[in-house]
Amino acid sequence: MENTIKVTTETQYVAAQSQPDDDRYVFAYTITIENTGEKTAKLINRHWLITDSNGKKNEVHGSGVIGQQPVIEPGDSFQYTSGSVVETPVATMQGHYEMQTEDGSSFEAPIDVFRLAVPNILN
Repeated sequence: MENTIKVTTETQYVAAQSQPDDDRYVFAYTITIENTGEKTAKLINRHWLITDSNGKKNEVHGSGVIGQQPVIEPGDSFQYTSGSVVETPVATMQGHYEMQTEDGSSFEAPIDVFRLAVPNILN
């Protein structure tokens, strides 16, 4: 069932809100959740693991995303943008969404690891 939800990510460094001298780096990320399966799925919960380049880990659990629990029909997608603040110019995020089908069964849709990085920090 996990393979029926495709998650893609796009990140952006938000320089205007960041304060590198104070170890504050702000990133926006846009997530697209595509239902490639045959059953309608509702996003119930999210789980993120954010790891900065010092090895500091921050786990985030919560209901839905951006205050919503979107219902995604087969062939449709849902996109949202959110943000993360970390203490280093490079960090990673990964996790999963808990999804539920109309028959009440639930499954996890994995979110592959992706990088948050200040532009030109990495060669």
